[in-house]
Amino acid sequence: AENEAVEQVAFADRILLNKTDLVSEAEELDRIEARLRGINGFAPIQRCAHSDVSVGSVLGINGFDLQRALKASPTLLDAREGETKHDASVTSVSIDQGAARHMRTVQQGALDLALLQSWISQLLEERGGDMYRMKGVLHIAHAEQRFVYHAVHMIFSGSFDEPWGDDEPRESKMVFIGKNLDEKELRDGFNACIDTPEVLEKRIKTLRFAMGTKVECKTGGGWVKGEVVAHMYRDEFMPPGMVAPYQVKLDSGELIWAPEDVNNLIRKG
Repeated sequence: AENEAVEQVAFADRILLNKTDLVSEAEELDRIEARLRGINGFAPIQRCAHSDVSVGSVLGINGFDLQRALKASPTLLDAREGETKHDASVTSVSIDQGAARHMRTVQQGALDLALLQSWISQLLEERGGDMYRMKGVLHIAHAEQRFVYHAVHMIFSGSFDEPWGDDEPRESKMVFIGKNLDEKELRDGFNACIDTPEVLEKRIKTLRFAMGTKVECKTGGGWVKGEVVAHMYRDEFMPPGMVAPYQVKLDSGELIWAPEDVNNLIRKG
């Protein structure tokens, strides 16, 4: 049976801890808050009595979207789904490159956008039912803007947002909330997306065409012949974070790049 109370906490963008006036021991409130933060590590918790909270603190915050959540979990509001019970399998895992060195659980460095998208897609495909929420602000290689994303079950939304500040540390932060999360697996998956020379070399080895290979590229004017002159190509006119697998010099002398290593865009000449 689904644990509806735990799902509500996991989906929440704000948590109100009400009836605090009935609790005499502050330690008990601290214990309850700790349990809530164990399920949802990023939703602010506000203590209150008699539901006395300002309207502005809970309305118009542009947070959780019920319709989106219902598409991801159609039984979310179905009272027949089972009795509410304590579910210790629901936890949250945080990844923070800005954490103090002795508390940091991941490597530092910018993330490769293609590897990141592949990793998140795999997570949602394989664990989407158990992954209640994901949220993050990410430092992507070859991008001056921060990448902000939010996922509810298998529904993902992400885009480049405001530029990083001149004096702002470019560090990635992610939060996962779900059932039976494997913290080491998530850390390892994150580390595998960091843009390093070793990762770049591995990606080059997976490409189909070596330097100097004669190829044909699909362009607006049809298939044109050329030669591979660079791997993992990047220039300032490309979209943020994008790295092309190939730069190709056409027989006409023009230089172009292939956005993906797929046969309907680039093939052997």
